[in-house]
Amino acid sequence: MKLDFSGLESGAPLYGGNNELLSDGFSAAPSFDLPVTSDFDDFQKNSIQMVKPAKGTTTLAFIFKDGVMVAADSRASMGGYISSQSVKKIIEINPYMLGTMAGGAADCQFWHRNLGIKCRLHELANKRRISVTGASKLLANILYSYRGMGLSVGTMIAGWDEKGPGLYYVDSEGGRLKGTKFSVGSGSPYAYGVLDSGYKYDLTIDEAAELARRAIYHATFRDGASGGVASVYHVGPNGWTKLSGDDVGELHYSYYPVEPATVEHEMTEAVAA
Repeated sequence: MKLDFSGLESGAPLYGGNNELLSDGFSAAPSFDLPVTSDFDDFQKNSIQMVKPAKGTTTLAFIFKDGVMVAADSRASMGGYISSQSVKKIIEINPYMLGTMAGGAADCQFWHRNLGIKCRLHELANKRRISVTGASKLLANILYSYRGMGLSVGTMIAGWDEKGPGLYYVDSEGGRLKGTKFSVGSGSPYAYGVLDSGYKYDLTIDEAAELARRAIYHATFRDGASGGVASVYHVGPNGWTKLSGDDVGELHYSYYPVEPATVEHEMTEAVAA
């Protein structure tokens, strides 16, 4: 099948430095073959995925007896290029709620700040803070309305409301999951391995923070698209608190200190007779 552009041809003469060259170059109508496919919408979606830049990150959150622990790295990548080592991937939606970033940095930052505005308007209109369930549903509804338009968002909404701690995963397809333990990003398989081996509901705040920090570190060690600073936040009944922000390069030497090498044979200079 070919497209006919004959109706777009102009009969007016073309003026320029070389009329014959301009006339020859624009007189022929361009034509191209449409892709042979039975489902053009699916073909278009796959084409968008092919040209999307590769992204990478590691974010995690889990519920324990004293609230929600949230942690993330700070590296932003553009394919194989590291574009930044200081991205703030944990966004404060309000004093009692946090959101994490994974996917497109611009998409996540804009919609989290937009969610913060809507949560504040809800608080002013209803004289009470919005619940974690309501905020996550609000974001899921917004992202669902933009489904198929190229957004790239994989976020966790963590917070404390009247019912206690809450944790939800929301993505750009409008999906929404409630859970007690999530990790999102290219480094999440490595983070899940550490979380699954050390997670318990009755962890103390210090133990939970160390588990989150160690999971982020091991993910950055194995995943080339994750790195920078491991930031750890705690959300409790009094709101969120940032507990630490450690460079993963320094964490490596704290977890694996360098041991002095032992000299097996020491060479000495022979004394002349």
